[in-house]
Amino acid sequence: EIGMGLTGFGVFFLFFGMILFFDKALLAIGNVLFVAGLSFVIGVERTFRFFFQKHKMKATGFFLGGVLIVLIGWPLIGMILEIYGFFLLFRGFFPVVVGFIRRVPVLGYLLNLPGISSLVDKVGESNNMV
Repeated sequence: EIGMGLTGFGVFFLFFGMILFFDKALLAIGNVLFVAGLSFVIGVERTFRFFFQKHKMKATGFFLGGVLIVLIGWPLIGMILEIYGFFLLFRGFFPVVVGFIRRVPVLGYLLNLPGISSLVDKVGESNNMV
C-alpha cells in the first residue's frame, strides 16, 4: 500500500511538474517518489533486476540518465530522455494495458474510434525492438 501511494504521488508530481512548465523541484520529487514507490511495490532486488537486465541497459540508461539530468537542473532535456527510456523499459506492458483499457466501457469505445484505433494497435503491438 505504501508503494502504490508513493508511485501514485510520484506520477502526480511528475504530471504537475510538466503542467507547470517543467518545474525542477516538482519533477525531482516526482522522480524520487516514483522510483521509491516502484521499489516498495516489487521489492528492491526485483527492481534492480528489472532495470539492469542486459537487454534493457539502453532503456535504463536513458531513464536513469533523464532522472539525473532533472535532478541536476535541466528539466526539459531530462524529461525527454526519461520519457524515451520509460517507453523502452515498459513497452512490454503496453499490450496488457491496451487490452485492459479496451474492456473499460467508455474508454474502450474511444480507443476503437477509426483514427485512434490504428494508433492504439501500433502501441499495443508486442514486438521487441531493443
